[in-house]
Amino acid sequence: MLPFLLLLLLNMGTSQGQLQVGFYAKSCPNVEAIVGGVVRDAAASDQNTAAVLLRLHFHDCFVEGCDGSILIDNGDERDEKNAFGHQGVRGFDIVERAKAELEALCPRTVSCADIVALAAREALLLAKGSSYEVEMGRRDGVVSNVDSADNMPDVSDSVETLKTKFLQKGLTHKDLVLLTAAHSIGTTACFFMNNRLYNFPADGGSDPSISPAFLPELQSTCPKNGDINVRLPIDRGSEQVFGSQILQNIRKGFAVLQSDAALYQDESTKAVVDSYFADLFRPSFEADFADSMVRMGRIGVLTGLQGTIRQSCASFD
Repeated sequence: MLPFLLLLLLNMGTSQGQLQVGFYAKSCPNVEAIVGGVVRDAAASDQNTAAVLLRLHFHDCFVEGCDGSILIDNGDERDEKNAFGHQGVRGFDIVERAKAELEALCPRTVSCADIVALAAREALLLAKGSSYEVEMGRRDGVVSNVDSADNMPDVSDSVETLKTKFLQKGLTHKDLVLLTAAHSIGTTACFFMNNRLYNFPADGGSDPSISPAFLPELQSTCPKNGDINVRLPIDRGSEQVFGSQILQNIRKGFAVLQSDAALYQDESTKAVVDSYFADLFRPSFEADFADSMVRMGRIGVLTGLQGTIRQSCASFD
């Protein structure tokens, strides 16, 4: 048991206790208002902003930890942001705009890593999702390497692989279900659907977990040999409003992504999904999702004298 506990401490960051709500209360008291304003402005011109910023936070935390390393852009193909596992990740410009406003008021004070975490919360509020206090005090990482993202969770991963990857970050199978529910907003590309629809392992047909009532709809949107860049909602019927609808879709065979559907093929994750639709003693999905976001935000954080505070989120200045 001891080795696991040591691994957990290492991945969560031994200095996580230094994260705190209100960290910038004296040094930059308007940080939340500024980041919130930038996020709202971005959302006014892009309805996918909420999903974009939630995904950015997840992808940042699951590599070197929540340290803003995914934001680095040195124009080098070896930069972490160019990793295959980060395909389609956006929102860098939104974080940079928030950083510029904060630098004008509070130079070298607010980390890019904290801006990413705070922007994700603000984005969630725009999608009518959970409200929670964001712990801050993260410092920015000083490493950006494309190879660091080799072990990102993938849509083709089995549920056992996904549980292992989450466990390595100090997160549980319950966190896996809840953070997957972030897919309740946003879209995906047909590129990620082709194997599931036309070349699923075993018989080379379609994934048998897809409801027969849903399969024609998916194949119509993503026809064989069609445009792989066509996008479709990840949560059928509720792509702009955050909530537990995606878990209901998973239960009914209406999951869009293979990795989402896999959650209902494992007893431990299936039990978590079903718990949010129980007749008695039903837990609060919104509260549990918020708790999982806070736990994810603690992964591998740098605090105190570790790391740095960048002047620009895209460079090691």
